Amino acid sequence: MTDHAVGALPEKAIETTAERPWPVRLLSAKISDYVARMSPVWVEGQIVQLNRRPGAGIAFLTLRDTDADMSLPVSMSAGVLASATTPLAEGAHVVVHAKPVFWTKRGTLQLSADDVRAIGVGELLARIEHLKRVLAAEGLFDADRKVPLPFLPRVVGLVCGRESKAEHDVVVNAQARWPQVEFVIREVAVQGVGAVPQVSAAIAELDADPRVEVIVVARGGGAVEDLLPFSNETLVRVAAACRTPLVSAIGHETDTPLLDLVADYRASTPTDAAKRIVPDVTEERARLVQARSRMRAGLTHRFAREQAGLDALCSRPVLATPATLVDGPEREVHRLRAAAGSALDRVLTSAAGQCGRLAAQVRALSPAATLERGYAVVQRADGAVVRDPAEVALGDALRVRVARGELHATVTGR
Repeated sequence: MTDHAVGALPEKAIETTAERPWPVRLLSAKISDYVARMSPVWVEGQIVQLNRRPGAGIAFLTLRDTDADMSLPVSMSAGVLASATTPLAEGAHVVVHAKPVFWTKRGTLQLSADDVRAIGVGELLARIEHLKRVLAAEGLFDADRKVPLPFLPRVVGLVCGRESKAEHDVVVNAQARWPQVEFVIREVAVQGVGAVPQVSAAIAELDADPRVEVIVVARGGGAVEDLLPFSNETLVRVAAACRTPLVSAIGHETDTPLLDLVADYRASTPTDAAKRIVPDVTEERARLVQARSRMRAGLTHRFAREQAGLDALCSRPVLATPATLVDGPEREVHRLRAAAGSALDRVLTSAAGQCGRLAAQVRALSPAATLERGYAVVQRADGAVVRDPAEVALGDALRVRVARGELHATVTGR
């Protein structure tokens, strides 16, 4: 059935319906026309596949994004590939000048390149330096973000190459230092196109494992180009987001990968990482023995010092003869009591003498003393003392007091 038999086809995609669809050939043609109007573009990526058959006029390669899992097929003449200033191989970073082409029969998009240039190491290092400044400005390398490594982790996560020497160095040296340590190992690509996604995924997986207490990313050094994945922004940000303490043991001293700067600890080699993540059981036992000896010596010295102090106190007279505390005061009490008795006796004797003298004076002045000498006191009946004969009359009754009594008399004359 022809297109005209069912009527004219829609002009625009939005006008299509289930009853009036576009045939595949028309959509392919429209996509091809749209892509054909696109201008050539410079594209950067990493060669992950390179197919150049001897004698063939066309070479094919796959260009992959260095930060994302995306790729595009590229075709170019064998002459363009051969004219590259640096021989190209899989893993090389390049920029190509290409125009998108849509193949309608296969329904595939491809880049047709007319120029390809390798990105030199110097330019790559310059880009890494720029990225380093950007990440540093974000604070990803700040010391206060780094967390201390655990003293004695029971489980260590290890990201390393497959059957690599770095794995051997970390595991063997760590278990020689502390045989009880366990490893959760993720063997991944540590260079080339698969390094960034595989290392990033391994770090994230180990970080999510609650058993893992520290993560080691190990590689035994290499050329600058081989270490580029460890300065990749995606990988560095994954490491920065890792909550588990991270050790970078890339083993490259001259050009420090950015992973070294974001890690919580940078080990110079995988062997150095093994020494850092677990203590040496022999050294720890020696330290325990030394610490115990020091504590024993310290306690012995303290006891000796305190005993000497006690001996010094006990040798004092007050502790040697405790009665000394009361002997002196007792003697003083006796002395004061004797002195007080003597003083009281003197006061009483003096007072007694004075009382005797006063009593004699009183007795001398007393009327009774006058009566003792033979005098008498004459009183009338009303008790008044008669001092003059004129004070009485004949016949008055009188009372006469003498020293030892009284007499009654009557006035008979004057």
